[in-house]
Amino acid sequence: MAATRRPIALAAAVATAAVLGATFALPALAADNASGAAPTAAPKLDLVDGTLDWGIHADFRKYVIGPIAHGSITVTDGAKQDAGNGVFTFTGGTGTYDTGTHESRTAFKGGVRFEGHEGVLDVKLSDIKVGTGRQTGTITADFSSKKRDGSVVTKNDASIAALDMTAAKRGGGAGGAMVFSDIPAKLTADGVDAFGGFYAEGSALDAATLTVKTAAPDPDPSKDPSKDPSDDPSKDPSKEPSKDPSKDPSKEPSEDPSKDPSKEPTTGPSPSASETAAPVSGPVVDGTLNWGVKEKFRSYVVGPIARGKVETSGGATTAGDVYRFSGATGHLDADKNTLNAAFQGQVRFLGHEKAGAYELDLSLSNLKVDVEGTSGKLVADVSSKALPTGTNPNPKVNKATGVDFADLKVPAGALAAKGGIVNLKDIPVTLTEGGAKAFGGFYQQGEQLDALNAVVSLDKDAQLPGGSTGGSGSTGGSGSTGGSAAGGSTTGGGGTVGGGSTGGTVGGSGALAATGSDVPTGALIAASGVVVAAGAGVVIAARRRRDATA
Repeated sequence: MAATRRPIALAAAVATAAVLGATFALPALAADNASGAAPTAAPKLDLVDGTLDWGIHADFRKYVIGPIAHGSITVTDGAKQDAGNGVFTFTGGTGTYDTGTHESRTAFKGGVRFEGHEGVLDVKLSDIKVGTGRQTGTITADFSSKKRDGSVVTKNDASIAALDMTAAKRGGGAGGAMVFSDIPAKLTADGVDAFGGFYAEGSALDAATLTVKTAAPDPDPSKDPSKDPSDDPSKDPSKEPSKDPSKDPSKEPSEDPSKDPSKEPTTGPSPSASETAAPVSGPVVDGTLNWGVKEKFRSYVVGPIARGKVETSGGATTAGDVYRFSGATGHLDADKNTLNAAFQGQVRFLGHEKAGAYELDLSLSNLKVDVEGTSGKLVADVSSKALPTGTNPNPKVNKATGVDFADLKVPAGALAAKGGIVNLKDIPVTLTEGGAKAFGGFYQQGEQLDALNAVVSLDKDAQLPGGSTGGSGSTGGSGSTGGSAAGGSTTGGGGTVGGGSTGGTVGGSGALAATGSDVPTGALIAASGVVVAAGAGVVIAARRRRDATA
């Protein structure tokens, strides 16, 4: 019996440091078994007091309780949700860990229900389980989800998320618990069904955090076994988890991200400044502005929810995933380090067609870039209108000129002209309060938009990138048919200002919006035959610390 107890005790010891996929060797077990009569099967350890912290997807949560779905999120049977529409915590986790295969399975208490659009949106998840191995894992659940036609799909023990355990961060918790945080999660085929088919398989979900600990040993191990588990487990969990997480996260983010962002912006413009013999000032005679507004918004407009299109006119065209505004005019003052440039053209987003009219209708035109030193503004004329309601079925168009739409962060020296050209590359763009109002508040102030690229010419004979000269206008035409914009064809054309309502991404920080007015409750998604839509273009983009995202 002693020979058998010792391997069990040692297994319990190393298991504390290696639960759910942490790699470890068992030489002690082999040695003890060699001295024993015959090898025994690797024992399974009981797991208790487990928790799973998982938000499913932040954008989906935001969409459900927003003014479009106008819904609610309810946790049941012991599950909790953090304040401020935060992540969910599923508690009371129990399960087993196989010391031979390093596989675990833990079941949690609690469920969550998402309701919106007056019952049209209804998704329920319960009986959450997490299974893990050395490299991969799964999150399973019982779910019911209402489809577009009103029918309900139900599945039990369906794998809704795939986990990458190799990317998890390992650490220690209270009471000797093992904590696996920031576990990347992706949607599975069954997960697609859980969300009505509007999320693509493989879409990124919120990262998960799993906390488990082994059950207390039997009263027997109060002799020799109590010594080994108290020594070894306390060593491994305190060493491996504390070393790796503290080293890798602190090194990678501090070295690579801090180096690249600081180098690229400064090294790009600096040569231009140094190569210019003298400061150049003067009127802007031509130029182009390339900007995609926001990728998620584009995807939503032309995707299966809004089923819309994007039109460019008045000198703007579509070029791949960006919209190009042309015919720049303005002035560069090298002494004051300022640039004021206005660009011709309009981009119009249309979606949710109903009875021959578009309920989503947002236009941006007369874009201007005003830069002073390393800061700047993107100014635009905006046209939109509020969503129709029972009391106001035909809302009026709201027009605003000269809206401070976004803030620009410009590298030092970027305004130095080279060969009569000022080239602003990959300029970070963040939404202002005025821009947030233009999107009905679904994009918050400070929201990251697509990066901006602008080039202006001070010399009519200078060659602009793309092949045209500085005085001829690099792009032109009205209503050119562009390429595809974020997953759908964009249709150029006239596109007058007004009509419909403004739009934003659903669940991906946006939904139908209105300039200067609040967005009322509405069953727009229901009217469009949509049940569940969260994440523009229904592609969830979850953040991962390892990727330093966003």
